[in-house]
Amino acid sequence: MKLGMQLKYTGEVLGALDRLAEYESAGLDVVHVPEVYSYDAVSQLGYIAARTSRVEIASGILNVYTRTPALLAMTAAGLDAVSGGRFTLGLGSSGPQVVEGFHGVRYDAPVGRLREVVQICRQVWRREPLIFDGRHYTVPLTEPRAATGLGKPLWLVNRPRRARIPITLAALAPRGVALAAELCEGWEPAFYLPERAAEAFGEPLARGLARRAADLGPLRIVADTWAHVSDDPAELAAATATVRQIVALYVGGMGARGANYYAALMERYGFGRVAARIQDLYLAGQKPDAAALVPQELIDGIALIGPAAWVKDRVHAFAATGVGTLNATPVGRTHRQRLHTVEAIRGMLD
Repeated sequence: MKLGMQLKYTGEVLGALDRLAEYESAGLDVVHVPEVYSYDAVSQLGYIAARTSRVEIASGILNVYTRTPALLAMTAAGLDAVSGGRFTLGLGSSGPQVVEGFHGVRYDAPVGRLREVVQICRQVWRREPLIFDGRHYTVPLTEPRAATGLGKPLWLVNRPRRARIPITLAALAPRGVALAAELCEGWEPAFYLPERAAEAFGEPLARGLARRAADLGPLRIVADTWAHVSDDPAELAAATATVRQIVALYVGGMGARGANYYAALMERYGFGRVAARIQDLYLAGQKPDAAALVPQELIDGIALIGPAAWVKDRVHAFAATGVGTLNATPVGRTHRQRLHTVEAIRGMLD
C-alpha cells in the first residue's frame, strides 16, 4: 500500500510546499494537490516536481469544466515530463456551486463529460490527430458551432514521457464510481468507511469492473482520510475536532440541499438523519453545532486518529477492502506532529 497526503488549499502555500521534502524523506509516496476556488493546482504541482525527487504527484482534482479536454491532456503530459514520469491526472466533476458560481460555466452531464475527457486525453497522449465527435465535445469544432470553420485535426507536438498517464477519478455517486471502475486506473473516494464500503459502493464498482478493459490492470483505490498518531489525549481531541469540522463543512455546506454528494453518501452509510440535521444547522450558519453532531462512530471509521496500535488496526481495515493508496492527510497542529504521523503510518505499511 502506498502512503499519500493532500495539501491544504488554504493557508500559507510556499511554506507547506517547502516542507514536502521532509515528508518525502519520512516515507511519503504521493502528494495530492487540490483545486477549488483557490490557487490553481498546476503551478503548485510544477513547483513540487522541481523540489522533490521521488514522491509521486497528483492533481486532486482538476474538474472537467474549466479546462478543455485537450488542455487537460497537455497539462498532464507537461507535468509528467517535468516530474520524470511521477504524475497522475486526478479528475472530477466538482459541483455546480463552484463551476457555475465561480467560473460561470454551465454544469451539465458530469459523467458523460468525464467519459469523453478520459477518451480524448488518451488519444492526445498517443499523438493521434485529435478527431473526436462526442455528445459533449467535438474536435475540431464543426458547423454550426464553429465561428470560422478553419479548425483542423492536430496532434501533440511533444512526445509524452508516457503514452498512458494514469488517471484517477474522484467520485461518490454510483454512476461516477462505475465509470472510474470501467475506464480509469484509479478511483478516489472521500470519507471512505471500510466496514460499509461494500454496501455503499459495491454494486457500481462491480458494474464498472465488468466492462473494464484488461490492459487497464487492477483498479487502484485511493482512499482519502485524515490521520494523527499520538497517545496524548489533548492532541487526539484537537485532531478529532478538526475532522468534525471537515465533515460538517462537506456534509453541510459542499452542495445545495438535495444536491450534496457527501450528504448522500452519509445516508448510504446509515447516517442519513444526522446528515440532514448537520446540513440544516450548517446552512443556517450554526457551524459549531453542526460539527458537534458528527457521530464519533463515523470519525472512528473514516479517520486514523488514535494511539499507534489503534491506527494500525484501522490501516489494516482499509487494506482489507482493497485500498491501494492511503491518502492519509495529517491533522496535527504542529509540523513535528504531522511529520511524526507520516513516519508512524509509513512504518505500519512496510
